[in-house]
Amino acid sequence: MMGIYEFAVLGSITPEQRQSLINSIQQMASEFELELDNQVIIYDAETVKQRNRSSAFAAVYFGGLPQVDIEAAHSIFTESVPIIPVVNSLEQFSICIPKFLQPTNGYCLNGQDPEIKELATLMMECVGLLRRQRRIFVSYRRTESRDAALQIHDLLMRKGFDVFLDTHDIRPGEPFQDVLWHKLCDSDVLIMLDTPTYFESRWTREEIGRARAKEIHVLRVVWPNHEPNKMADLSETIYLENEDLENDSGPLTIGKIDEISLKIESIRSRSIAARYMSITGRLRADVERIGARFEGVGAHRAIAIRLIDDRKLWLYPVVGIPTAETLNDIAIKARSNPDKGVPVLVYDDIGIRKTWSDHLQWLDENIKSVRGLKITQAAWSLAGWEY
Repeated sequence: MMGIYEFAVLGSITPEQRQSLINSIQQMASEFELELDNQVIIYDAETVKQRNRSSAFAAVYFGGLPQVDIEAAHSIFTESVPIIPVVNSLEQFSICIPKFLQPTNGYCLNGQDPEIKELATLMMECVGLLRRQRRIFVSYRRTESRDAALQIHDLLMRKGFDVFLDTHDIRPGEPFQDVLWHKLCDSDVLIMLDTPTYFESRWTREEIGRARAKEIHVLRVVWPNHEPNKMADLSETIYLENEDLENDSGPLTIGKIDEISLKIESIRSRSIAARYMSITGRLRADVERIGARFEGVGAHRAIAIRLIDDRKLWLYPVVGIPTAETLNDIAIKARSNPDKGVPVLVYDDIGIRKTWSDHLQWLDENIKSVRGLKITQAAWSLAGWEY
């Protein structure tokens, strides 16, 4: 059986670790309506030779002594596909990881992550199910939680997240609200610092409302002795105790920051999956509305449709705000598709700054290897499609 997305788990991994990792991959894949052992295949050292070379693929290698599965790992390495070295501690890296893998940046298992969700997330990024940018938006009242917001910004940035904080990330002279909404639309998760007067501000109310309008998932961090507003009841929630804060406005204890970081990893995959499924659902409805046909999903989540004049298009829905790099990525993926045709990037344009929309329009007019399609205009544009 060959899948759309394939993984290999190699090396000195315990049966318990393997099962935890597989469970996390299965849970994340299900959010995209992908089934394990059907669209998603997981190999070991004995079966990885059977993998489908046209499928999106990534591997992990668990270091240990003695080193095992060397032949399978080296074969994958020589094919220039992603393989992540994994160790229990960084001190073990040089002795537990084969020399040919040592130039590759590794991953150190997190003792606070028994479900191995962080590693599963990295594997999902390698095959393109999750985007590599890990974008977080912090929504807060400056009068109540500024110190905690600054701390979250700095510490999550060190953990590899791209964190937006209004006081840090809007340059002088830029239109404040336009940039803020643009950054929100490109975020995976909104962290809401739920303090007593959070909903008294028009701006924070708009931030939480527009995050929901874009189907961006929310992590609510509730201040001690505060009765949270029911408007945020559907959010994932972390409750703070008095001892979790050094002062009323923060900073938080490092333990709580680590808890927030792990929770974000779990929420992020669901958030991206929800937005992706929303775009594909709207796209399918629009395709059928104009009499075209939805023919199925191929590698890299490309959607095949047949227009009423029998032309076939491959549509690539993306979450967040497209860039020239996104176009290049889709062009590369399309080259591996044996059924040739001009690939079409599909994105949600609501909330994107006008200057960036103009930039995307210029790219669409001048880079013909990939076309652009706004999901808000999908039916209208596809009914009169020219290329």
